[in-house]
Amino acid sequence: MVSMNSAEIVGPCAIIIPARLASTRLPNKPLALIQGVPMIIHVWRRAVAAGIGPVIVAAADREIAQAVTAVGGTSVLTDPSLPSGSDRVYAALHAVDPEGKIAIVVNVQGDLPTIDPSLIIHALTPLADPMVDIATLVCPISEPDERTRPSVVKAAVAWQPGERIGRALYFSRATIPWGEGEVLHHIGLYAYRRDALRQFVGLPCGRLEQRESLEQLRALEAGMRIDVARVSTIPLGVDTPDDLERARDMLAEKNTGNAKND
Repeated sequence: MVSMNSAEIVGPCAIIIPARLASTRLPNKPLALIQGVPMIIHVWRRAVAAGIGPVIVAAADREIAQAVTAVGGTSVLTDPSLPSGSDRVYAALHAVDPEGKIAIVVNVQGDLPTIDPSLIIHALTPLADPMVDIATLVCPISEPDERTRPSVVKAAVAWQPGERIGRALYFSRATIPWGEGEVLHHIGLYAYRRDALRQFVGLPCGRLEQRESLEQLRALEAGMRIDVARVSTIPLGVDTPDDLERARDMLAEKNTGNAKND
């Protein structure tokens, strides 16, 4: 795990996990059981393990909130009609911290039950630069078919030699940039400055955002700065029944390995 004092580097932080039951490809996804535990609880536990600040689940449904509070977590019920996870995150942030003491909020998607807590910490590092509005993560693509798969979002990044943090120039479902060289897989985990999140959710949907179906393009179109941190692993996002079975297998293997080491 990365060692860093987030409060010293970027200010007081919170992690907010947006979750809703109305998923078209995998209904009731947050409550799907993995090792007998709802998926949202696996994500919550990994967010807590990051140790960067309070963890809140922004729940669109009472059943999700009840699952979180049953294990001692904090949950905020948000309007189920909110259009996006980012809107849900901002609503929960305002509810738990109306005085504005939290400076940075990390949006961790509720479908990442195997995420390494260190990735959440890494997402904060670009915000050490006060000019950065939003921070996120990228990882080099190693599987050839992922370079052209539209479901894998790619990022074009301006890197300085030897640096592991760079400025995002564009995100696309197409293969970018063209030509020889590595292609970067964008990991949809975001760290926002509070004012940047407020600005973002207040912006109208952008044309490129609609065309690519990528929310982060709204920020770029509005002139906001997004920097990325380079990491070496990609967390499994659970979007389909097959993904859910993969997550179950991965966590079963991990638990078996832990038991052998005890």
